[in-house]
Amino acid sequence: MLYYRQEDNPFTANVMSDKISSNVQQYYLFLSSSPAATFSLGKQVGERLEAGSILALIGELGCGKTLFTKGLCVGLGVPERYVTSPTFVFINEYLGRLPVFHIDLYRLNTIDEEFDIGILDYLAKADTGVIVVEWAEKILSLLPDDYLRVQFQVLSARRRQLALVGFGKKFGNLLRKLGDQ
Repeated sequence: MLYYRQEDNPFTANVMSDKISSNVQQYYLFLSSSPAATFSLGKQVGERLEAGSILALIGELGCGKTLFTKGLCVGLGVPERYVTSPTFVFINEYLGRLPVFHIDLYRLNTIDEEFDIGILDYLAKADTGVIVVEWAEKILSLLPDDYLRVQFQVLSARRRQLALVGFGKKFGNLLRKLGDQ
């Protein structure tokens, strides 16, 4: 089961306080009762993404970031079997209706390590494709003003809360369309 609700900005007094109050355009909370629902939400988001999209995924280990990304890539036309966690290679690239650059920062501990893997070069590639960053809390200060933050919270073994926060104008329409379903 998947549903949303729009509320007064629940993020202003939260760990997500950077750039929040002045730049949030739209936000929704989705409750996922299964891995299939998390995948489906990712697919719905992927179907609506345009070139230049950057997604910042934040949440603890095992919360569903890679599963959401698989759905997102399927929504962009990438076969599911090609989408794997880039934890040990740092970056996977996929070709769908747009190029997808799937970055996993789990094993990186310093900004210097992130620069070493070329994070700024990949962020610059967002103009032509979609960037998905797992463990994005490590580079929030490097992100442009327009990006979609997806905050995962584990509620139980199968249930997750996903807070989608659109920074800048680009993601307001996408989140409104998701909410209208």
